[in-house]
Amino acid sequence: MSNLDVRPAATVCGGRDDVTAQPVRELLAAKQVPLGESTMVRRLLPSLGRRMVGAWCFIDHYGPDDIAQEPGMQVPPHPHMGLQTVSWLHDGEVLHRDSVGSLRTVRPGELGLMTSGRAIAHSEESPRDHARLLHGAQLWVALPDGDRHIAPRWEHHAELPRVTGGGGLRATVILGELDGAASPGTTFTPLMGADIALAAGTDARLPVRPDFEYAALTMSGEAEVDGVRLAPGSLLYLGCGRTELPLRADVDSAFMLLGGEPFEEKIVMWWNFIGRSHDEITQAREDWSAGTRFGTVHGYDGDPLPTPELPPVPLKARGRTR
Repeated sequence: MSNLDVRPAATVCGGRDDVTAQPVRELLAAKQVPLGESTMVRRLLPSLGRRMVGAWCFIDHYGPDDIAQEPGMQVPPHPHMGLQTVSWLHDGEVLHRDSVGSLRTVRPGELGLMTSGRAIAHSEESPRDHARLLHGAQLWVALPDGDRHIAPRWEHHAELPRVTGGGGLRATVILGELDGAASPGTTFTPLMGADIALAAGTDARLPVRPDFEYAALTMSGEAEVDGVRLAPGSLLYLGCGRTELPLRADVDSAFMLLGGEPFEEKIVMWWNFIGRSHDEITQAREDWSAGTRFGTVHGYDGDPLPTPELPPVPLKARGRTR
């Protein structure tokens, strides 16, 4: 998924200055952002309150939207570098195309994982004949310096491991490991992501790592995470220092648990690029504008996204700020 802001601001992330070593409960507000012709998303990361959670650096939550009479998601070809994209659906389907030749429809409960490495381009769209509802999340993971120049690739995992806890808890492990179950998705830093379903009446405790920082993204229902009741589209930052996470639900609910070891490197994130300096971002912008480096997405019916203008001041990697 692209950042479609025509005037994207530079975001400086990384470092550990703002990592909370103790458990906290910080509720982060979403920003409403249009995505294509008929989709609005709630942008939850980065925000003024929080830049990263582990290596997770971008979170959009969308839906559930009734797109029966709409085109649905329509994101033209656009570039990425220095990151991974994670596509996760609760309802609907998204057709992924990219410049390494991948063509795949991602459906609910399946992991679509794109590693941009040094450069890739892709498009995302609802198929012409699509389901009535569209509901999901698009997330980015920052790649560490030693891996951010690798060759781009796409992974699709239709089968993911599940964890069944007591009291009505069921979890699908999207990335990393949770309670001994490990996802087949490729990771480059210590992190995890899981989709957790809580049946009405659930009262459970989920084991977590004290060295990870965590956040909870509510997808549906009203999950209560560590005593905080969350409406859909809410992001609760939880800090570090926990060994278990109390969970309750009075109605059927679902949320994504995202966590990881705090990302130590300092990075620059602008538009769809993650780099380490102003010059890297400038060169990536020029390459996309010139039609070089990122390759071509074949089969999409439409033009690629144009490149926004850079901010008037140089971009500097200063570490995560709050």
